[in-house]
Amino acid sequence: MDKSRHNYSGNFELRGMSCASCAARIERTLKKQPGVNEVAVNYAAATAKVYWDSALTDAESLCRAVQDAGYEMLVARDVADSSDDAARLHYLALRRKMAWAIALSLPVVVIGMGFMHWIPGQWISFVLSSIVLFGMGGQFYVSAFRQLRHRSCNMDTLVALSTGIAWAFSASNLFFPQFWLDHGIEPHVYFEAASVIIAFILIGRTLEARAKEGTTSAIRKLMGLRPKSVVRINSDGVGEEVSIEAIVSGDILMVRSGERIPADGSVISGHSFVDESMLSGEPVPVEKDIDSKLYAGTINGNGTLQFRADTVGADTLLSKIIRMVQDAQGSKPPVQKLVDKIASYFVPVIIILAVISFLIWLFACGSGALIHGVLALVTVLIIACPCALGLATPTAIMVGVGRAATNGILIKDARAIEAAPTIDTVVLDKTGTITQGHPEIKHIEWTESAPSDAADILASMERMSDHPIAIAIANGLPAAHRVDISGFENMPGHGLKGCIKGNIWFVGNKRLLLRHDIVIPAGLMAHAESLEADASTVIWVACGPSVIGLVAVSDPIRTTSFDAISNMKQMGLDVWLLTGDNEATAAAVAKIAGVSNWRASMLPQDKAEFVDMLQRRYNRKVAMVGDGINDSAALATATLGIAMGQGSDIAMDVAGITIISSDLRRIPIAIGLSKLTLRTIRQNLFWAFIYNVIAIPVAAGVLYPLCGFLMNPMIAGAAMAFSSVSVVANSLLLNRRRITLPIVQLPLRPIEESDLTPKPNIIMKKEYKVSGMMCGHCRAHVEKALNSISGVKATVTLEPPVATVQFADGELPLDVLQSGVNDKAGEYQLSE
Repeated sequence: MDKSRHNYSGNFELRGMSCASCAARIERTLKKQPGVNEVAVNYAAATAKVYWDSALTDAESLCRAVQDAGYEMLVARDVADSSDDAARLHYLALRRKMAWAIALSLPVVVIGMGFMHWIPGQWISFVLSSIVLFGMGGQFYVSAFRQLRHRSCNMDTLVALSTGIAWAFSASNLFFPQFWLDHGIEPHVYFEAASVIIAFILIGRTLEARAKEGTTSAIRKLMGLRPKSVVRINSDGVGEEVSIEAIVSGDILMVRSGERIPADGSVISGHSFVDESMLSGEPVPVEKDIDSKLYAGTINGNGTLQFRADTVGADTLLSKIIRMVQDAQGSKPPVQKLVDKIASYFVPVIIILAVISFLIWLFACGSGALIHGVLALVTVLIIACPCALGLATPTAIMVGVGRAATNGILIKDARAIEAAPTIDTVVLDKTGTITQGHPEIKHIEWTESAPSDAADILASMERMSDHPIAIAIANGLPAAHRVDISGFENMPGHGLKGCIKGNIWFVGNKRLLLRHDIVIPAGLMAHAESLEADASTVIWVACGPSVIGLVAVSDPIRTTSFDAISNMKQMGLDVWLLTGDNEATAAAVAKIAGVSNWRASMLPQDKAEFVDMLQRRYNRKVAMVGDGINDSAALATATLGIAMGQGSDIAMDVAGITIISSDLRRIPIAIGLSKLTLRTIRQNLFWAFIYNVIAIPVAAGVLYPLCGFLMNPMIAGAAMAFSSVSVVANSLLLNRRRITLPIVQLPLRPIEESDLTPKPNIIMKKEYKVSGMMCGHCRAHVEKALNSISGVKATVTLEPPVATVQFADGELPLDVLQSGVNDKAGEYQLSE
């Protein structure tokens, strides 16, 4: 991989946007810049998330490009923090302008309605309306002029044109009345329409700005969980209060009763109960003792704790949650692409329609044709509102994602929101998903031929693996000296292999022994079967060709799993259990948990193939739920990947939804909330579209020939303001709507027995070396990229850096695989 090229991402604040057309223009501008890979502009939050190649561009160049397009873009270290003050100042400025506009417009309205022929009153109206238009509403004209310089237009263009035409027409009637009288036209003035329109639009934007603050309340609440200062214990054992920014990993910190935990870490002294409801959603405090894990943002209860900070600042779980919520709130569902396209053409189309309306009235040759034409032109320009279209989707997503976060559910992007309500099948991993993921040794047994240091060797081998069962065995064995191991090999789905003192040792499942022709003694096998029937996992230990012992590990089922699986079945979801464990253990766990359908002895690629089979052969919409690296391929393959928050970072990186507390009961809530959010988006889009479809013809005067109704421009201004506010208000109702468990209505085609029977491996398999991978995230990106190629199922390991690729429809050329990796993951190199 070319080390000089790196993918960067950045959050930016946007200023100067007035409607969805502005957001669409900024997005197009950024996408045209060299090296930009992906752009997401959020009109509701006035932010942009940009991914770019640092070898081709930088943040300063991107900001300059947006400035050249007529807007302002600023780098924001923390969007929630930086934009909050700016949004508040913007709101206060709008409120001040609104108040003055209303105060100055009231006399103009009184004069226009009751004293329209009073000449001094017309001059007073001229002065007051001029102040309103070019003082309080000056921003509209400045923005419209800026857009004109860049040969573009937006909502401010419509406002400036409509009010400017009404004001200029009225001023010409006031200054040159004889000209109109000579042409048989009574010179009316419409200063009240121009000033009231500005007042109404400022009212609408002020209410909109205030309402949009509610959509980011979840982020502000999460940000508020960070303490400002913390007590750090120095080398002399004395506590000193320092700012949160001053602490580093490894510091010893102290938290007193009622204080928030400032960083993620492990308790070294003290005992207390900690409120972790911000993570789990559960109100019951969690007991904390020596070696217990603490998380930033949680609240210490009635005791004093000292703990070692393991991760601080942007690396804490709370900071990751905040970033995920921000990214999700800025994401767009596929339906938004259509809205963005419409918004980009909206303003010029409205200007054309307004001109057409004017010309039709002008050539109608009736009395007052010019007056009616000007009023129709102004009214069409005013009533058309792309703002409602632009706010319909992002406000609903921001509120929905924020509410999910407060319920312990992290939604990665808008695609997950669209996918969740379609789910009809849920596939559950066992360890760490249905079970607690903290297995313990239940029984250990050695044969007479086992060497005296067998336990030391077993512990040393297990310490070289990060599998939960390996960690449990290593922690459960008595402390002993570490043994040197050469030729160590970790075989996912099978176990471990290593060379100790000239002998080859194997630690793993029965498949590992069969793979190396190792025979299990009948007596030991019978004992193992009884342990497996009791829901224990049996790990075999072999030295050379002989089995020398076994370890039975038990992982208790989460108490919440029973209710969760019952709820999912009541919803009509087809629930499956997939596990790499043996048949007997899988059957026992499935029976206890209430899962009717299960498959055992599943390798990581087997899980992905099974999920793919359900989707392709049976047209199922599958949610895969897992917590480990071995689940990542299946999570990426599924319609919706759901990761457990206490699992691996790789699983969370691949999944669309993360359950922070690892409580399966949150899955039905996530599906129900996604359905609510999607319904709100559709409601918003419907009302935004129907508003314009009905309002624009009425504003043009289509009802005038039928009933003599011609809309007043002031009413048009009020209607336009109401449309934007109503969309935001409907989105905010998401915070109050009750989440119900949606029921799957469609009948599901039963899975055929032939598809449940393991088949001989007739799919062609090939291994490729992968260069350029440096961490687990790299491995996950390469694996996900390969699995996105049609007909390919891949499992990638970091040590050694190898991609094992299965071809369902014949081997693909290396350059095809390489191209797929480059498109999705970056410049990692494959070689045979």
